[in-house]
Amino acid sequence: MFIPNTKPLTIFTPEPSTGLGAAFLDIGVSAGFPSPAEDFTEERLSLDHELVKNKETTFFARVSGQSMIGAGLNDNDLLVIDRSIEPSNNKIAVCFLDGEFTVKRLRVDQDGMWLQPENPNYPIIKITEENNFIIWGIVTNVIKKVY
Repeated sequence: MFIPNTKPLTIFTPEPSTGLGAAFLDIGVSAGFPSPAEDFTEERLSLDHELVKNKETTFFARVSGQSMIGAGLNDNDLLVIDRSIEPSNNKIAVCFLDGEFTVKRLRVDQDGMWLQPENPNYPIIKITEENNFIIWGIVTNVIKKVY
């Protein structure tokens, strides 16, 4: 099956962290009115500990394309993917479909399985026995650049 406008995902494995992590100010950052920062504590925070629950089954992949923009996954975002999480309805999954990797929302019911894009310009993909299909892992987090 040909999926228009798709590009392969680039898969990375997490590198073990050797540092102490970045500085973490455990004060809560206000998204409304500024709050006084008189009594804050500086700690060290490792994103490995926050984002990677199982090192042996966690991978990173960079999003390529616009099919999942409605779910907040934009071109060039970095996905955190855990292969140990059980796939289920409504999870966002990285799948291997007919020779290519793709990221879509799983839709599962008694009538079958579909890969649901989060952009109306892309088709819903019905998975059939003719497809070469594997659910490769479940997306747990997305890392974005904001500049």
